[in-house]
Amino acid sequence: MWKSEPGPVDCTTYLSRFPPVWPEDSLRRQIARQLRENRHCIVALDDDPTGTQTVHDIWVVTDWEVDTIQAALVDGEPALYILTNSRSLTLPEAQSINKEVATNLIDAARRARRPISVVSRSDSTLRGHYPGEVSALGEALIEEALYPVAGVCIIPFFPEGGRFTAEDVHWVREDDQLIPAAQTPYARDSVFGYVHSHLPSWVEEKTVGRVPVSNVTSVTLGHLRRGGPDQVCEILMGVKEGGVVIVNALDYRDLEVFVVGSMQAEREGKKFLFRTAASFVKVAAGIEDKALLLREELVEDEKGAGGLIVFGSHVPKSNAQLEALRSVEGVETIELPVRDVLLEEERQNVIERACSFINGMLAKSMDSVIYTSREVVLGLDSDATLDVGKQVSSALVEVIQRVEVKPKYVIAKGGITSSDVATKALGIRAARVLGQVYPGVPAWKMGEESRWPGLAYVVFPGNVGEAETVAEIVKMLR
Repeated sequence: MWKSEPGPVDCTTYLSRFPPVWPEDSLRRQIARQLRENRHCIVALDDDPTGTQTVHDIWVVTDWEVDTIQAALVDGEPALYILTNSRSLTLPEAQSINKEVATNLIDAARRARRPISVVSRSDSTLRGHYPGEVSALGEALIEEALYPVAGVCIIPFFPEGGRFTAEDVHWVREDDQLIPAAQTPYARDSVFGYVHSHLPSWVEEKTVGRVPVSNVTSVTLGHLRRGGPDQVCEILMGVKEGGVVIVNALDYRDLEVFVVGSMQAEREGKKFLFRTAASFVKVAAGIEDKALLLREELVEDEKGAGGLIVFGSHVPKSNAQLEALRSVEGVETIELPVRDVLLEEERQNVIERACSFINGMLAKSMDSVIYTSREVVLGLDSDATLDVGKQVSSALVEVIQRVEVKPKYVIAKGGITSSDVATKALGIRAARVLGQVYPGVPAWKMGEESRWPGLAYVVFPGNVGEAETVAEIVKMLR
């Protein structure tokens, strides 16, 4: 029984306590081969666009019309991302969208004659509409008779961002320490905050006691590293209907073992829904590693305008990155004051001022940054706080819609910001995920229907990178 929250630990000392990884190094290839043979597709419903941060050479679609999904599935690729952006919505809205997407997805999969597995991709620091949207998604899958959902596997492991799970505790790496997730700024999120790092306790907290700690199953590092796929399969076969499974992981090999074991369980009739960070999708789809993208893969026009960088995220890491970027020579910045945006009489004035500034700087081949003021403005409750975010994001969108000079590339910082810029400002309906410009930072190639076809769009999560990372990427793209 869990007693209390742990404190921070030394990373190297803590990780040395665990047995070595499972020795078989061909598991990812086994996964890919089985998916190809069965024409199976891993479909990730992404609650913000940063979830493509580990994959490459696949489609991400931003609407869920049956024809759009079917066209992507027909291409035969092992994974597909559907952007729901549900983290920016209220819980009822998120539940409604998940049901709608699931219904259309099942229709599209049947038309494309492809079996699918469904992943609810969310934040590696545990923010998002859990369990609400996952329950809605599972209910829709059952109602549409796609498959009976035996339970939900929770897998927030994301090493690119320093997120690890061991002894059922979710950790966030900061320098040489591992910090329990509930002791980080992410856990103080005004909408999705939490108090437990111990994931079974977190499940009990988020389900308001409906799923007590005693009813949560754990796949431990010992199971993964000593028992291997067979023991994983045995554990999953024993999960009672509607159960919750915590999957520990410190290395990609741990995920590979789990995926092979879950595939064995699926062949025996036990199929699960997955609530995960981005790393799981890469392994579940059998996608191999790819080197970081080079400038020539991202920038086609060597001359002309500068880059356009949109900063919405205001977590501490993003604030540090913004300060470092502002000090780079040749980068021009303008603030979008949040409180003015929320005032009807001031809103259009600040939007017009920002539009004029950005167009002028881009035309002079200067890299231009628009950022929201760093003050966090809260509503009276969580729904009202989400509404504040929507109003601010819509102002950023309006600015980008009125940019007349085609930039060399676009970077959007933060999940809600990057989603709204992609779908509302740039008109992206389908894009190719090219790969990553930095571990955990994906780049897309905008589709033909978008405002600037073929342009590179860098989706920069708020909680990834070091203080200098955004500045370094801007310098590289020059």
